[in-house]
Amino acid sequence: MLLVDDLLTLPFKGFVGIFKKIHEIVERELSDADLIRERLMELQLRFELDEISEEEYERREKELLERLDVIQRL
Repeated sequence: MLLVDDLLTLPFKGFVGIFKKIHEIVERELSDADLIRERLMELQLRFELDEISEEEYERREKELLERLDVIQRL
């Protein structure tokens, strides 16, 4: 009966594993200062190449700088 139980819970365990991995990736991206600095440089480049408006640049820059500030306070 244990084999049947394992087979029945396998899809659930697979989803849990996938969600844990997604959580790890999101957590790393939200707390990696180097990644945020890289995104800031990319954002500035896109603005200088006129790919985004000044309003969008300022909004996204503010978000990234706030995240960077939170990371640095930790």
